[in-house]
Amino acid sequence: MKIQQASVFFLSTSVSAWTVPTMTIGKSDVATGRRDAIAKGLSIAAGVAAVPTVTNAYAVPDLLYDYAALEPYIDAPTMKIHHDLHHGTYVANINKATEGKAAVPILDLMENALEAGPVRNSGGGHYNHAFFWDEMAPPSKAKASKISPQLQTLIDSSFGSVDEMKAKFEAAAAPGAVFGSGWVWVCLNGDKLEIVGTPNQDNPLMKGVKDNIMFPILGIDVWEHAYYLKYQNRRPEYVKEWWNVVDWNKVSDNCAYVVKNHKGVSVRD
Repeated sequence: MKIQQASVFFLSTSVSAWTVPTMTIGKSDVATGRRDAIAKGLSIAAGVAAVPTVTNAYAVPDLLYDYAALEPYIDAPTMKIHHDLHHGTYVANINKATEGKAAVPILDLMENALEAGPVRNSGGGHYNHAFFWDEMAPPSKAKASKISPQLQTLIDSSFGSVDEMKAKFEAAAAPGAVFGSGWVWVCLNGDKLEIVGTPNQDNPLMKGVKDNIMFPILGIDVWEHAYYLKYQNRRPEYVKEWWNVVDWNKVSDNCAYVVKNHKGVSVRD
């Protein structure tokens, strides 16, 4: 798992900055010492079992595609800034908040995040973005992806059809529905799918965000930094075009996992 070179260089505590200097945003190996740190922690006392603690428990996962691969629907400059800088800042802050504590998957911090101070925003931001990157694919791959029979059955029983689900999702993602910054999700809630919006970096895995915990299978970032360079204030257009890069194979896998396990989908953290 690799974090990006510019992730904490440019944004220290805020993800709202928009003016970026001319720079080359590349990939580096800042996080390569993570496993070494864990190994050293395990060997502190010979013959004595210890719970590993690390300074940098989390890292921004590399994209599974090039920055420009989602064009023309999501542009390369947005992907570079969003992935390297915005996501990178959440990772830097969650690492700071968990420094010296036992290393656990970011998923494990979600349930009680509302009671855990910075874990709510920084940890939520890390989980949400890691989830987001992996459900997308280049348009040609996305177009060839298929909704599984299991997911199709749930969509039909919950919304009536795929088109009706998309229409309800787009309505839930409209500026009047999620005011300001946030996310919109398709979640398993009991034996049905439900569309919900969450503010800031909250997600339905967090106890107290909704009436009960739900398990996301699909989610979109509707913070302005996710679309503003290309779409400016046209969020509805961004959401509609976003379907062209949704990898339904991945969404179907997410669905199968949460139906079987009734727990959140793990991410590359």
